[in-house]
Amino acid sequence: MALDPKFIGRAYGPFTYEIGREKLREFSLILGGSVPSAGTFGEPPAHVSPLLYSQDAAAAGPYGDVIAFPSFAVVFAIRPFSAAIADPELGVDRVRLVHGEQELEFLGVMRPGDVLTTTGHISELYRKAGMDFLVVTTETLNARGEPVVRGVWTAVIRPA
Repeated sequence: MALDPKFIGRAYGPFTYEIGREKLREFSLILGGSVPSAGTFGEPPAHVSPLLYSQDAAAAGPYGDVIAFPSFAVVFAIRPFSAAIADPELGVDRVRLVHGEQELEFLGVMRPGDVLTTTGHISELYRKAGMDFLVVTTETLNARGEPVVRGVWTAVIRPA
């Protein structure tokens, strides 16, 4: 069943997320294969900047504190996309859903203590090669109202 284009423009959010220093540190360690939740902290890979996990190094750096690895934005910025695919009125068959792609545009540095608010809307619904495509565009602002991340998230719903 094709997704109804009447849902283009439907908004989701706002969703609020406060960035925690430990979450940022854990994220950078996970990149190196550690499993912080299991107590295996290990060391971050050599190519990961200490600005992403070391308070001492970060304090002497240009931002004054630990900053987020750019892909950390997925933790919070995906929420409007998730809300859209779970929206019962849209009727997305999640069993047939495949993650198509995501694009993130980084506009600001993410720091511990930042309270970020993400909103999103369905920007496109179309059919191609017998599959439905759902595109959600998101924007995340910090507490000062400055844009931090913009995202475009695409789901592909395969035919039955």
